[in-house]
Amino acid sequence: MIRRLLGSQPNESHISQRENIFHTRCKISDKACSLIVDSGSCCNCCSTRLVEKLDLTPIPHPKTYQLHWLNEDGDIIVDKQVKVKFSIGNYEDHVVCDIVPMKAYHIFLGRLWQFDKKTMHNGLTNEITFIHNENKFVLYP
Repeated sequence: MIRRLLGSQPNESHISQRENIFHTRCKISDKACSLIVDSGSCCNCCSTRLVEKLDLTPIPHPKTYQLHWLNEDGDIIVDKQVKVKFSIGNYEDHVVCDIVPMKAYHIFLGRLWQFDKKTMHNGLTNEITFIHNENKFVLYP
């Protein structure tokens, strides 16, 4: 019995994905950008720097709210959004993102995007699978 249990431990090739969130690169306006998908977030966000650098046009947020962010500045008032057209390989889409000051990544897709796309996340391989326009896509970290 002990031998079987020891044999069922995850192999080393998958251990590296065990504690990782999903991150990859995407293209926005022909520029390479960083992207995170995280089910722990309730919103889709993009960085203020991305909006400024790519000269995207912000729109007023229909329902301004405060976002508790992990920084020393305290809560952030989210009052603007932007529609971002992006691609990852052959997958092309657009998403409405709240504009927030974040430095680590350009675009952050949360539960809203995952729900809308009916994504399936494989926790072992850290791959995201979904159907878009009748085509199956698998996103790899």
